[in-house]
Order: sequence, then structure tokens, then C-alpha cells
Amino acid sequence: MNLKFVAVLLFLVVVLGLKYPQPSITHGRTDVVSVTPWLAPVVWEGTFYPVLLDSIYQKRNITVAATVFAVGKYIRFLKDFLETAEQHFFVGFRVKVYVFTDQPNEVPKVKMAAGRELVVRSVPNSKRWQEISARRMEIIQTLIEETLKNDVDYIFCLDVDSKFHSRWGTESLGELVAVIHPGYYKDDRSKFPYERRPASRAYVAPGEGDFYYCGGAFGGVLAEVHQLAQTCRKNFEDDAKEGIEAAWQEESHLNRYMWLNKPSKVLSPEYLWQDFKARNSEVRVIRFSGVIKNYNEIRPN
Repeated sequence: MNLKFVAVLLFLVVVLGLKYPQPSITHGRTDVVSVTPWLAPVVWEGTFYPVLLDSIYQKRNITVAATVFAVGKYIRFLKDFLETAEQHFFVGFRVKVYVFTDQPNEVPKVKMAAGRELVVRSVPNSKRWQEISARRMEIIQTLIEETLKNDVDYIFCLDVDSKFHSRWGTESLGELVAVIHPGYYKDDRSKFPYERRPASRAYVAPGEGDFYYCGGAFGGVLAEVHQLAQTCRKNFEDDAKEGIEAAWQEESHLNRYMWLNKPSKVLSPEYLWQDFKARNSEVRVIRFSGVIKNYNEIRPN
């Protein structure tokens, strides 16, 4: 399918007269790596100037979409997600939050600032949480094709069983954006839970792969996220026809895709921590974090 997407300019134009600290190429964070081997930025606290970035993107007048799925018992997490997003997610920018749920009447009323909009879409439930997870890529692909392509610049796809704790803003923007999983960012890649069966289209061979990325947070410009969603959906469906389900469903397919199609920006584990984990010293701020929950109680199987 040939789609026409809103153009996203790649050059950054500063606002005349803006004051910010002098940049340095010899002083900065030395406890973490802030660039990948393919020269994509890795975003950590202390590697960017928020005022500078916000001024650049405000001049562009961008619109950011976010998708979140609140199906079955996961509806209980939606209120905290939406309320904390109002406090921390692209504050001061135009934002459209798309909530996909099987319980539209249970979506909480959250006061949203000017320029921010909540859109509720009905989706069916499922007897298996794996199917709910896998269906997300199809829904994201369709949303971009039918609704977003003419009036949104960037999109982020986020897990509902999480909440914001600090700024998530323009520093996260890029063509294709991945978030490093907090559970594996210090591990050797031999320990990553990639799909290891060659028969699956999510397969990553031993000795291959860069990082292990979260399925619960990714994004970028519409064209790139559309391609990711379309590819992962097709690979998942083709696997299913052969009786194969990847180890971690859409997350496995996303990791295969991101290994072959390198993200242009990588977000550190600040952008999807886990509440049950103590914060490590290099994680100076937690921006977005999965809440503690009993999976056996909230998942349908």
C-alpha cells in the first residue's frame, strides 16, 4: 500500500535569542554510552538540553500520537497512565492519545490540557493475552493508514500497565525509536530472550543482535512505525500459518525488525523501567515504568 505521510523535517532550527549552556565535546557523562555503533544517540538524563529541544520542536508545531491498549482487566491501569501522561508526556505540545479497549464505558474521565485529545476506539477481547499482544501491530498499522497519516508527525506505542514519573518529551523524537529493556541492558546478548528457533520469522541467531528492546514502548515518524507494524504483523501471521508463535510474540518480532532496521534513536532504560527493580546508579531519573502487578490475576490465561 502506498501512503502519503506528513513530512517531518530532519534539520533543527533554533529559536533566535534562546539562551542555554554551552555544549562540550570533552565533558559530559562518562558512566554510560550515549551513542550506538551505528551512530544513533542513546538518550540518558544529562545528555540533552530540554529547553533547547522544546524550542526547536515548538517552532515546527508538531503533533504526537500515542497508542495504548486497555483490554480486559488491564483497564484498571488506564487512569494512572492517562493522568501521569498529562503531567509528563510531551507537555506543551499537541498530543492525541488513542485508547483501544473492549470497555469504552469504563474509560476514566481525565482532564486534558489545551491541544491534547483523548480518542477511544473499541476492540474485542481475547481468551489469550498473547493474541491481544499480537493484534496490536495490526491495529497500529490500520490506525496510521486510516486516521493519522494526514495530521500527525510522530507516534509512540506504549503499554498501559505503566505510568509516567518524569519528563518524556522532544528528546525522544526520531525516525525510528526503540527503548532498551531494563531487565537486560547489562547482560551479554547470549542471555537476551530472542526467538531462537530458525523456523520463526522472529529468529535472531546466537552471536547476533544489538540490544534487547522493549515491546512496551517504541515509536518514530509515521512512515517508519507503519513499516515496522506492517512487517511484524505479516511475519507474525505467516508464522501462525505454520503453527509457530514467537517466544515473546510482538516483542520478539520487534527485536528482529530493530536488529535488521537499526533505530535512529535509542532510549535508555529510563524510558521503561520496572517498579519492582531498584534503580541502578546510572539511571538518574525514571521517566516511565511498568507497575507491579500479578500477571496470573490480570491475564486471561
